[in-house]
Amino acid sequence: MKKYVMQICIAAAVCLLGAAAFCGYHIYEHYAHEAEQTEAFEQIADKVEQAQEDESQAPEVPLTEDETVLPEYGELFLQNPDMVGWISVAGTNINYPVMQTPNEPNYYLKHNFEKEYSDLGTPYIQEDCDIKTSDNLIIYGHHIKGQKMFGALENYKDKGFYEEHKTIQFDTLTQHGEYEIVAVFKTVAYSSEGFRYYDFVNAKNEDEFNAYIEKCKELALYDTGVGAEYGDRLITLSTCEYSAQNGRLVVVAKKVD
Repeated sequence: MKKYVMQICIAAAVCLLGAAAFCGYHIYEHYAHEAEQTEAFEQIADKVEQAQEDESQAPEVPLTEDETVLPEYGELFLQNPDMVGWISVAGTNINYPVMQTPNEPNYYLKHNFEKEYSDLGTPYIQEDCDIKTSDNLIIYGHHIKGQKMFGALENYKDKGFYEEHKTIQFDTLTQHGEYEIVAVFKTVAYSSEGFRYYDFVNAKNEDEFNAYIEKCKELALYDTGVGAEYGDRLITLSTCEYSAQNGRLVVVAKKVD
């Protein structure tokens, strides 16, 4: 009987060790993948910086008959025409290409710039936004630990950080753009209790625009002292926020003329 019990214990121990090894491998694989993808984005950012420093070496890429892609983004656009812009926030690791796939919503939620599977994804614009004409461009990014991807937006919960980093740089393929932060707030998605900020893309009229801004200010974690008027162009950055189920952290900013 004792021998039988010992055999069971040994078998259980082997199973536990096997399960631990299996879990350990997948944890290692996850972090290795994350590190690899982070390095890949850093290399992409380096390309942009190099092109900015020496525009004469950057390819001239036509976008339409009347428009040419900004020199620093030409090579990347040729590599992946899903790219529609670039976003960066001083004082954070946010320095990424921004994608859009109107016919495949959320494609870049789980794909990198090379269109390979990635847990980090790539920041992307909601499919029903028009990069040129929409009143509000909604940009999504994963909340990754270690201040990676849009996880760095957590910094904006602190008003002190906001005071030192009041603007966001968002460039389209043809135009540089600086945006002044209007509000930072938390809400929940896909719930009647939450604010459906992602439904606001184009204002039907001035009242609808003002209602959106007023709701953003009402939910704001602190007062920025910055408002927005009908006719202003907005960007709304959205990422997960883990203090509530389906929580979201949202940063709304208006374009500076």
